[in-house]
Amino acid sequence: MVIFGALHVVALVLGGVLFYMFLRSDSAPTWKPPDDDEGGGGGGNDRLPSHPKPRPTGGIPLPDAVQSSTRLRGPGTLRAAHPRPSRRPAHPATPAPARRRVRSD
Repeated sequence: MVIFGALHVVALVLGGVLFYMFLRSDSAPTWKPPDDDEGGGGGGNDRLPSHPKPRPTGGIPLPDAVQSSTRLRGPGTLRAAHPRPSRRPAHPATPAPARRRVRSD
């Protein structure tokens, strides 16, 4: 407990020193914008490349490219573009075999 108490006392002393320094500091002079002669034109990027950007390698499709049969960005859903195949016809029902009675004597 003595250690924790000592740490709190040290923190309070350091905080008091900082507060005293804040009260004793001179006030900052009021800020005024620079004159036009001083180059107050604002910021900017001084690292502009000297050459233009290269063209992207992706680009438009080649002339021999085959277009997709389905347009995914159009209206409607993807499900509507591909209808379900028709089902196979049901097999005709086969008659159940006749039951034989087994006589137990």
